[in-house]
Amino acid sequence: MTGGALGIWLINLPRSSDRRAHMEAQLAALSLDVTLFTAVDGRAEWDRLVPSVDLAAFRRNVGREVMPGEIGAYHSHLGVWQALLDSPHDVALVLEDDVVFHDEFLPALETALRLRDEWDFLKLNKIRAKHPVAQRRAGNWVLNAYLGPATGLGAYLITRDLAARLLPVMLPITRPIDHELDRIHVHDFRHYGLEPFPSHVDDGNVSTITGKGFAEVRKFPAHRRLPAYALRLTNLIGKARHLAARGRLRPLRQPPD
Repeated sequence: MTGGALGIWLINLPRSSDRRAHMEAQLAALSLDVTLFTAVDGRAEWDRLVPSVDLAAFRRNVGREVMPGEIGAYHSHLGVWQALLDSPHDVALVLEDDVVFHDEFLPALETALRLRDEWDFLKLNKIRAKHPVAQRRAGNWVLNAYLGPATGLGAYLITRDLAARLLPVMLPITRPIDHELDRIHVHDFRHYGLEPFPSHVDDGNVSTITGKGFAEVRKFPAHRRLPAYALRLTNLIGKARHLAARGRLRPLRQPPD
């Protein structure tokens, strides 16, 4: 599958050598060739990165302080998208370094690539994938859109065309990158998940972004989070209108493949 239409990139901080070794062993067992992408270190490079963040908008939109690690992660994903555009590949499989692949990962990936004309961005695991709306069945899997929040970027596929369209409009940073990508009504693309997901994320409760046990997440008091709650509702309404206008809320009547 690699070497042609598909390129695979693994995002990893150099200091996370154990994670890198674990991922490389899993990928070797799957016979998947991967390109290592050195992650942007949000903590070490904060002074360079902070001008790319609209701090006031981020705090208003998310209801908490910005974490340097998530800004590094944001720029890391943008860097992989640029690497895709600089490559001969049509599709990128983008992996963070805490993914666990299930036994059916390769058949799921083959199915996803067979359907690549039907999606622009396809999640292969999730943090949240609320209120799925089935778009089509393919063998053991269902291609779902999501009315609710669809977050997490542990493993996903993105097309060259979408990367080219998104890169010019992703800065300044006003929310985490997975939240930005959930705004399908703003960016107008087919953001789906392949379920049952063929992988999951396991960071051992020690995240390079949120710290051990989410220790670095500093939420504002409830009254200061009201704009973020309002934004979530606006996002849900926008997504529903977007999907309805494109006929993606209709009941699925297609029989299984």
